[in-house]
Amino acid sequence: MIRQLEEIAGRIKELREILEIDKEQIAEAIGVDVKTYEDYEEARDDIPIGKLYLIADALNVDPTVLLIGDEPRMVDYTVVRQEKGVRVERYPGYEFTSLAYNYVGRQMEPMIVTVDPDNKKPELVTHKGQEFNYVLEGTVAVILNDKEYILKAGDSIYFNPRLPHGQKALGNKPARYLTVINEISCD
Repeated sequence: MIRQLEEIAGRIKELREILEIDKEQIAEAIGVDVKTYEDYEEARDDIPIGKLYLIADALNVDPTVLLIGDEPRMVDYTVVRQEKGVRVERYPGYEFTSLAYNYVGRQMEPMIVTVDPDNKKPELVTHKGQEFNYVLEGTVAVILNDKEYILKAGDSIYFNPRLPHGQKALGNKPARYLTVINEISCD
């Protein structure tokens, strides 16, 4: 996970420097202070997935460029075989697998999320668009604002991700869910 974080941070820094964009501009665009952004860029702090997408937007690149260092290539369709999606481990015990990373100009981001059980409250995040979660295995607690929704395999939730939200696995085994994020602004 540390090596992957360093690679992503290195791509961000290199691209920002090539484009001659100040750190302050990116920090403002993603809604953090300059110190926090510098910690992201120097791989001293993990980059929340929502912030990673905002950084990609500020740098005018597809998030795939930051995640794997390559541009998406498929225009009309893309097929991702079982266990072949791009995996991103963002936090200990929290893994994303992108299912459409190779599709050019995608307007949705479908991912399989695997969450290890943990008794801690998840970090709440916000982002633009709309979000859909469908539980595949296990039990997931979705925290939305101050409410907690317990979802089991086959349950789903569709919500406005501008509300502070987070997910965590309940019980003693990991949970897996499909999330689809539509990054088109709802304004």
